[in-house]
Amino acid sequence: MIFNNSNQYGGSTLVLGAILFSFQIYGDFSGYSDIAIGTSRLFGFDIMRNFAFPYFSRDIAEFWRRWHISLSTWFRDYVYIPLGGSRGSTYLKIRNTFIIFVVSGFWHGANWTFVAWGALNALYFLPLLLTQSNRQNLEIVAKGDWLPGVKEFFQMGTTFALTVLAWIFFRAENITHAFAYLGEIFSLTIFTIPEVKPYYVVYLVIFFIIIEWMGREHQYALEKLPESISKPLRYGFYYLLIALIFMYGAKEQEFIYFQF
Repeated sequence: MIFNNSNQYGGSTLVLGAILFSFQIYGDFSGYSDIAIGTSRLFGFDIMRNFAFPYFSRDIAEFWRRWHISLSTWFRDYVYIPLGGSRGSTYLKIRNTFIIFVVSGFWHGANWTFVAWGALNALYFLPLLLTQSNRQNLEIVAKGDWLPGVKEFFQMGTTFALTVLAWIFFRAENITHAFAYLGEIFSLTIFTIPEVKPYYVVYLVIFFIIIEWMGREHQYALEKLPESISKPLRYGFYYLLIALIFMYGAKEQEFIYFQF
């Protein structure tokens, strides 16, 4: 609703819209990947994990190891490495990085917005590659701890902000729309109170983040739930999830990623 009527909202609402889209596309794509994985297991097939809590990443390199793992590993193995990967001169490193990200953007559709999204992620990735710090965050954040440290919290916040900025190009109808959206964000209206209806959407996202954070060290967020709480609480939680699905998800709506 916010993206389709972006010219009617102030900067603060557009920021909220970009954040909500970030969780919409994550829920959409990670959700149907989980459906595919779970359904396949019923028939004895193990499909690779496709998402590993990407919004808890501390840099863009870690994000791309955790987001759409099947596609990113395919591009790495069949495009990036054959091009020479991170070997060779600085020029070749920069060239290969831009090729793989721009191609992955173009894979989503023949629209300049996807190319811009890919190029922006390449720009994010380059400093890490050139300083050889793109593989410094291999473990999940705050492993074994309840909360992240100040540095980790700042790193996650910065990475998420950069990711949300890139998603604006991904979601926009065209390049003009994307820059108009950004132009309104970086205006004085950023200091207004955001408009969002219905408000429960924000509460659902917060609830989702808490559940993901608690289960971030496992294959999926609820993997260890049966071991951590009593049976009545566990089944109460399951029924709550089922109720939420029917309350907020039981409507005819195609997956966003079905268009790609």
